[in-house]
Amino acid sequence: MSIIAYLLVIEAASPPSDIPARLVGAAVTEGKVLATLEELSDTVGPRPAGSPGAQAAVEWALRTFKADGLKAWTEPVLVPVWVRGVETGEVVAAPPALNQTLHLTALGNSAPTPPNGVTAELVEVSSLEELEGLGEAVRGKLVLLQHAMAEAKGYGEAARLRTRGPAQAARQGAVGALVRSLATASLRSAHTGQTSFGATPPIPAAAVSVEDALLLHRLRARGPVTVRLVLGCGPGKPAKAWSANVVAEVRGREKPDEVVLVSGHLDSWDLGAGAVDDGAGVALAMEALRLISKVGLAPRRSVRAVLYMNEENGLQGGVAYAQRHAAELPRHVAALEADSGAGRPLGAKLEAGPGGAELVRRLLSPLSALGAAQLREGGGGADIEPLRYAGVPVLELWQDTSRYFDWHHSAADTFDKVVASELVLSAAAYAVLAWQLADAPERLARPPEPKEAPWWSASPLPPP
Repeated sequence: MSIIAYLLVIEAASPPSDIPARLVGAAVTEGKVLATLEELSDTVGPRPAGSPGAQAAVEWALRTFKADGLKAWTEPVLVPVWVRGVETGEVVAAPPALNQTLHLTALGNSAPTPPNGVTAELVEVSSLEELEGLGEAVRGKLVLLQHAMAEAKGYGEAARLRTRGPAQAARQGAVGALVRSLATASLRSAHTGQTSFGATPPIPAAAVSVEDALLLHRLRARGPVTVRLVLGCGPGKPAKAWSANVVAEVRGREKPDEVVLVSGHLDSWDLGAGAVDDGAGVALAMEALRLISKVGLAPRRSVRAVLYMNEENGLQGGVAYAQRHAAELPRHVAALEADSGAGRPLGAKLEAGPGGAELVRRLLSPLSALGAAQLREGGGGADIEPLRYAGVPVLELWQDTSRYFDWHHSAADTFDKVVASELVLSAAAYAVLAWQLADAPERLARPPEPKEAPWWSASPLPPP
């Protein structure tokens, strides 16, 4: 069905309030989401936290919000600075094979190698449990963390290997770690991402392309394999820098102190342009707020857009927002995040208290003609996780992610991967969902606060 056909259907099916249909119509006929994402991707480009690109993105977002007639401001966030540098790898001994170049990229928070690199025999594991079971056998070795992710649903388990595996290898005496790229498609491309060492002294850690991970597996079946890894990455100078979240708001007409939050993260990795991760989420949040501001009637409650800084390598923006607005959080009635790319909308994922699912299903009903009225319980997002810990109901825009991990965290994350019609429909769905939550007579019940302690570290704020 075409976008125009969708629009005609939703207009005919709209509830007594015609605002949802008007939001969809405006998104389709006068939307800016595609132009916004193109400008961010192509004129700002990569945006690692603490980089000139990140600062340019903050200035661009503030300028764009204000040009759209919205009240907007920045809120300081102290972020770590990590830089990439040289990165090479090669098989140097795997008789009878000749030396072969490996396509790889450093993982965020990786330590550098010595200038001449590290050369070590490769040990391969497919789980953290298998790695732990090897004990001292990995001392002095280079550990390959292998997995079989082939679909988007496999990301969570594979990400566990990437975030925790190198630190586990370090504790067992390994001199470095390679992780098979978390990708659902590959043209011998490496996909980066964060790895966490905590109190463990970091070791060199890199993501290797899917093809090269499989090559190493096959070579090991023939006999011992030795790899040389050279990484020039490490903390920047300075190792920390001040950046900012960018915030904008449409004030509510009846209960302006109550807030529905829409969000995406402004930072990206440095390999590509950060178009699908998470330029798309940024553009969706900006467009949702712009559309709501232009629809002619403010919702009951305020709608606030937050573009977070440093979701990718530490979550400092999400933690800083929760700290700064702690006194307001009891009046945050819902927090939404878009961080699943530019695919078509399917509905929402939700974590709320009793009755929340029934309420959100009703609020999603105007999106049924778009195929975007499905609800899955258990949602949220990394940046709004601190708000969930404070008892705020959290939602995630549920999108088609079948192609998302083809490009995620790689040099292929560029604007040309975006399907215009799908992004426009997601912008419409995001705006409608935010409006419905902000204008509903009732509020979502708050979920119980988690019993476990938060896993993140505090993000320092500037003096008042």
